Amino acid sequence: MKFADFYRQSIDTPEPFWRAEAELIDWSTPFSQVLDYSRPPFAKWFVGGCTNLCHNAVDRWVATQGEKAALIAISTETNSEKTYSFSELQREVERCAAIMLALGVGRGDRVLIYMPMIAEAAFAMLACARIGAIHSVVFGGFAANSLATRIDDAKPALIVSADGGARNGKAVPYKHLLDEAIALAEHQPAKVLLVDRGLAPMALVAGRDVDYATLRAAHMEARVPVTWLESNEASYILYTSGTTGKPKGVQRDVGGYAVALASSMKYNFCGNPGETFFATSDIGWVVGHSYIVYGPLIAGMATIMYEGLPIRPDAGVWWSIVEKYKVTRMFSAPTAIRVLRKQPPEFMRQYDLSSLKALYLAGEPLDETTSQWISSELNVPIIDNYWQTETGWPILSIAKGIDDQATRLGSPGVPMYGYKVKLLNENTGVECGANEKGVLVIDGPLPPGCMQTVYGDDARFVETYWSTFPEQQVYSTFDWGVRDADGYYFILGRTDDVINVAGHRLGTREIEESISSHANVSEVAVVGVEDKLKGQVAVAFAILKHAEQAATEAGRQALEREIMAVVDQQLGAVARPARVYFVAQLPKTRSGKLLRRSIQAICEGRSPGDLTAIEDPASLQQIQNALGA
Repeated sequence: MKFADFYRQSIDTPEPFWRAEAELIDWSTPFSQVLDYSRPPFAKWFVGGCTNLCHNAVDRWVATQGEKAALIAISTETNSEKTYSFSELQREVERCAAIMLALGVGRGDRVLIYMPMIAEAAFAMLACARIGAIHSVVFGGFAANSLATRIDDAKPALIVSADGGARNGKAVPYKHLLDEAIALAEHQPAKVLLVDRGLAPMALVAGRDVDYATLRAAHMEARVPVTWLESNEASYILYTSGTTGKPKGVQRDVGGYAVALASSMKYNFCGNPGETFFATSDIGWVVGHSYIVYGPLIAGMATIMYEGLPIRPDAGVWWSIVEKYKVTRMFSAPTAIRVLRKQPPEFMRQYDLSSLKALYLAGEPLDETTSQWISSELNVPIIDNYWQTETGWPILSIAKGIDDQATRLGSPGVPMYGYKVKLLNENTGVECGANEKGVLVIDGPLPPGCMQTVYGDDARFVETYWSTFPEQQVYSTFDWGVRDADGYYFILGRTDDVINVAGHRLGTREIEESISSHANVSEVAVVGVEDKLKGQVAVAFAILKHAEQAATEAGRQALEREIMAVVDQQLGAVARPARVYFVAQLPKTRSGKLLRRSIQAICEGRSPGDLTAIEDPASLQQIQNALGA
């Protein structure tokens, strides 16, 4: 079948289309209705059907794949490797599930997971899915303030964490950050379950903190049956940055997500039982949920969890893993490939990469130079894909599992089945023609696997995602795009104040609030500036209360370091701006709105655009002078 025909079926006759796709997973109770869209924009998929993510990822493969590899946990930071078969993974997940039940966790309770990339993190996610608890994974090492806001929003009954992670050969302690976050939070979890890796000191809080190894030993023989969940019950919450400074809890369902992952593993990632999938992301991000933990296992594949850098102990480490475990499909980010491109090519060429059939890249736009380099080195298809935390699986890509449609440099591809993608003119809402820039939107209902709502805040879901074009029922991605005459899309950047740093989405408002908390900052603007390595970096322009502190170069540098340390402490190093510049005024409209796009344009050497509404043109000269200095 041609992809165009497959796509049209998904758009023109969605219910029979998704009824057929739902056969890719196991159901304990058949669904009575494919789609309930009686309360747009809220979509319910496979209504009345009961299933379980852990069953589909683990249990159903034990009979046929029981002794084959399921989870391969590799840490080049601690020089450890361990492979769990599907049977062994099932037992470990049951032990973790038994621990959670013994600690009082039940169906619908939230469990916050704040962990490094170790096997126990996957056990915890799958254990939650097994017993019907809702997990919320927070990127390991996130700053205490950021963690506290997520604790207060999710209100977890249990937090699962560790003494620490490791990066570049150095321990990254977690426990003091976790303790500080709990002290800052209003909500207090009943229990904290801790994995002691022996990496960092870890003082236990009596009555609250419990040791994973001790409880695991007490539940070695535990058998915990799966809890069958109605398709539309929540499976997890994953927080993503917003423009308001308050992170949004993306809430995902059970059945729709399982079907979307099973389907995308078949058509997008061409995965087969018994093969090995290697996604180089982290479970703190959506790629880690969809294509490290759930997707490959649902497809009956072995999945690799990797703790470490792509260039340590040397730049051949990923390729050594591909050779050793006969990786067939690999998923990474353009930033990582740009890092590897700077390394001597012999690190890649010394390994047998003949098992690898394709490399998938996502997280930020893939530039032509990087794509051509890695394609020539690996001699396999390089398949870009574009999606969001909110969608859970690709919006734009090339589905090689349906037909061998050509890729196009600079483009992530064409709309995937189920997604009715359009480009709308920002001002008129009229659909754009070929090569016309517009806002990329998706007609409702969103397909299976996409977010149900913002956790605990249906009104915010509607206001944030469905109100950009009030006359139309469309979901806004907040990304600019163009479509060429052949239907290939090209992503041009954000329409809102979220920036993309090496695949991490950061709200400029969050960074601004953090910088504003410094005692000498009266006002600040943060913009995302193009960066050849990371895609974008945050750059800040601050007005000082006491400008004399930055009157000398030494004073300016010291103050910049202080402000960066504040951001590190409150939001984590990932949010640290690349530079902080000091100015006397910021460009604003006469109504007081910051002209962030104009600031960004100046930083990138472009024209600042229409300035008819600017209050004081001299403020732009301030930006230029600061950059020149």
